[in-house]
Amino acid sequence: MHSSPVSPVLLVVAHGSRDPRHAATVHALVRRVRAERPELRVETGFLDFNAPSVPRVLEALAADGARDVVALPLLLTRAFHAKADIPAVLHESLARLPQLSVRQAEVLGPSPLLRLALERRLAEAGVRDEDRSTTGVVLASAGSSDPEAIAVIAEIAREWRRTGWCAVRPAFASASLPRTEDAVRALRAEGARRVAVAPYVIAPGFLPDRIARGAREAGAEVLADVLGPAPELARLLLERYDACARARALPLASLSA
Repeated sequence: MHSSPVSPVLLVVAHGSRDPRHAATVHALVRRVRAERPELRVETGFLDFNAPSVPRVLEALAADGARDVVALPLLLTRAFHAKADIPAVLHESLARLPQLSVRQAEVLGPSPLLRLALERRLAEAGVRDEDRSTTGVVLASAGSSDPEAIAVIAEIAREWRRTGWCAVRPAFASASLPRTEDAVRALRAEGARRVAVAPYVIAPGFLPDRIARGAREAGAEVLADVLGPAPELARLLLERYDACARARALPLASLSA
């Protein structure tokens, strides 16, 4: 493999899952990123369950002569994985690979591009723009015990409501309340003529399946697909990469663990 002498390698860091749909979706997204910028070297590493692991990818990059890496968390909120898991894995690897310089990019959310991707998925599921005023939307995320992450989801829902929807309510598949089914029923009680559930998740898996079950059980008329390899998501990955690659911040290897 060939490493660019100028641009840092983009290492997309995904969580991983026992569900094979997760890795397949991550790889589809990364293929779209490569297609958007074919001159950029893009690699994928997983924190758990799937191969290759992040340490193995970094070892391979170092052996291949790469020196500068941007590690981009494939996460929608800045919660435990972005604050603790990923930095710990990177620091542990860099202690063994002093020739590498690695910077951790910002997580993907919040971003207007994510809202556009959500609206793309709703449109694909049959929601027309003229239906906004009578449609209530459940913004259904995986959930987190991190208050910062929960606050971000709530703010995204408030901002999205201002674009013309009847109402937008956040919901969570784990760790926090309300659940998807409760948010659907609450919107119905508030008078929404139709309820659409928009999963604020990147790839299929256990928690997205829980979101889908909740939507069906509560009778939501529309269930959108996960964000997956949406073109807006690929553009967002490159935006985060570019911002980190341009930044004059110290590389991760120079920061205290």
